[in-house]
Amino acid sequence: MPTFQKLMSSWADNLDIYDKQESESLVSWLFEHHLGWKRSDSLNKADPASFPPKMFKDFERMKSGEPIQYILGKGPFYGREFLVAPATLIPRNETEELVHLIIKENRVAGLKILDVGTGTGCIPITLALEMANSEVFAVDISEEALEIARQNSDLLGANVIFSTCDILTQVPEVSNLDILVSNPPYIPVQQKNQMQKNVLDFEPELALFVSDENPLIFYRTIAEKGKQLLKPGGKLYFEINEKYGKEVADLLQELGYLEVKVLKDLNGKDRIAKATTTS
Repeated sequence: MPTFQKLMSSWADNLDIYDKQESESLVSWLFEHHLGWKRSDSLNKADPASFPPKMFKDFERMKSGEPIQYILGKGPFYGREFLVAPATLIPRNETEELVHLIIKENRVAGLKILDVGTGTGCIPITLALEMANSEVFAVDISEEALEIARQNSDLLGANVIFSTCDILTQVPEVSNLDILVSNPPYIPVQQKNQMQKNVLDFEPELALFVSDENPLIFYRTIAEKGKQLLKPGGKLYFEINEKYGKEVADLLQELGYLEVKVLKDLNGKDRIAKATTTS
């Protein structure tokens, strides 16, 4: 019988749509989920004959490009596990950076926060759990996404008020906010051919794409409505398309926001825009 390391490597070799490091990471995740094995475990032998049949079925789905988070129905975010489904984007490291920045910059207790386009609810739930006595609201156009977000909130013990809202045509029913945050759709349709197959084929287009003619539509709309939703001196935070850092900054300045900054993520790409309203 092969050792755990050899078995993991051989499975990873069959997952050739990813590079070797990512393939091994995904296989290790699959093994941990189904068998309780971790990469750090020093198992001398591993017998595939004893593996549950569903593990092989899940691996076939992985080979098709389906993200493991959808296969297992969950994904990690900021030290917690969140339910995910095809109606929601998979929580990503870049969004963890956005959340961490908000937590780091806003140490005062009792802040009022709104997340627009919440998906799994990973942003508002994490903020509710990490920021003392915060009052947190979240909206999304997708009822299916909101159902997942509510389940995550219940499972993780967060107090977040979720509601349906099409931000392009409606105004959220909250006001006097300290913080408005959004990770809106920001990929122009013309960039589809640059995207990985596992994202393009499986993640919800509604949460990913904007028209080529108006790629900043969500930033403009949310920022405009933010001027009436945020209290004086309130803060606006966006996750942004790396290609539009300057454009988003110019837009915020044009709308009268102050202290406009674009920050890079850990990969050196423009990823976060932030600003404040006038005092």
